[in-house]
Amino acid sequence: MSELASALPGAEYEGIVRVTEAGLRGMVTLKADLPDAANGVKAVTGQAVPEPRRINAGDVSVAWMAPDELLILCDHARADQVVRDLAEQLGTAHHLAVNVSDARAMFTLTGDTVKDVLGKLTPADLAALPLGEMRRTRLAQVAAAIWFSDAQTAHVICFRSVARYVFDLLALAARPGGDVGYH
Repeated sequence: MSELASALPGAEYEGIVRVTEAGLRGMVTLKADLPDAANGVKAVTGQAVPEPRRINAGDVSVAWMAPDELLILCDHARADQVVRDLAEQLGTAHHLAVNVSDARAMFTLTGDTVKDVLGKLTPADLAALPLGEMRRTRLAQVAAAIWFSDAQTAHVICFRSVARYVFDLLALAARPGGDVGYH
């Protein structure tokens, strides 16, 4: 049996910001009528259903992805249990909870110029993106989700199949001498 491994184990780049692959991370997608699922989500995660485009962060984080979709971030080993617990809590209510951990990759960017680095790659208005807001967008040619947990830390989620491409994009945008001084 093969060992579990993240998309790019140990990948990191140090430039005008530090880019690191975040390692194994549990991710569960929940599609449901969110008001109806709120009590079940709270019981399983300890987090309330976030307001639109927000992420409620903690040991288990819950991000609003669409009017009928949440992304639950947890310990990788716990993701299957989260799916089972959601099924139990939501019972016969129409929903779909899926462990998507192994289909996604996550990166963390840290540094003073993190918005400038990401601004080179996404059409999203990063100046208007407040802390704790989840934004679905693209990085160059691929889909991604980004949020800032503080002024110097951004998180990026993409499909695992494009993890190398995204890491290389982020590293290229973070090369020394590439600071644009916009944000």
